Amino acid sequence: MPKPESASLDFAVDRSSPVPLYYQLAQQLESAIEHGRLAPGSLLGNEIELAGRLGLSRPTVRQAIQSLVDKGLLVRRRGIGTQVVHSQVKRPLELSSLYDDLQAAGQSPATRVLRNETEPASAEVAAALGIAEGSEVQVIERLRLTHGEPMAYLCNYLPAELLDLDSARLEETGLYRLMRGAGITLHSARQAVGARTATAEEGEQLMEPEGAALLTMQRTTYDDTGRAVEYGTHIYRASRYAFEFQLLVRP
Repeated sequence: MPKPESASLDFAVDRSSPVPLYYQLAQQLESAIEHGRLAPGSLLGNEIELAGRLGLSRPTVRQAIQSLVDKGLLVRRRGIGTQVVHSQVKRPLELSSLYDDLQAAGQSPATRVLRNETEPASAEVAAALGIAEGSEVQVIERLRLTHGEPMAYLCNYLPAELLDLDSARLEETGLYRLMRGAGITLHSARQAVGARTATAEEGEQLMEPEGAALLTMQRTTYDDTGRAVEYGTHIYRASRYAFEFQLLVRP
């Protein structure tokens, strides 16, 4: 097995800032991990060497590293050193594609299409899309992966006549990109986020044990005419994924 490569780090701290030095370093390390500048498997190198290069004390560097070990972003391996593990993706709650969000975060997204066919709409799907129950819909089931590991299971339903979705193209890019490329203007969405535990089958798909925590999302997306063009029901690994949103105080 090849030895992991040591990461090349270029960080700086502001000694005049009231923010503790260990926290400044930890934030820069976390940002580098989340945006792919520190890839999974990279080694941080020796604490003494890192402390000397940054002009920090060894306890300061150790505290910064420990805070990221506690978050699950780093792991200390005997005989190897401190190593980067997969980061948790933080996705903003907005009308965007998971593929685009992962790509923007430097997470190397990939897709595996599990199913791409038409079927009669169930009562739930028909209600979400505003069509008659039993109408034909296109159903697409996919696994979204980052760095070769599954991140989410995605199931999307679209009106059958909306557009032609080739599985090969779905594995190359995101669904919303293909919809926009077909001239569909995505305008708004209604979305619900929840949580539950994984079934045995879901755990196997997502490389999690049965009973592991999962995040869930149901979303109905509308075009600029108010027509429902997509209904999705998705599950995400809570160990690798989080929704992030900003709250504003109402005056």
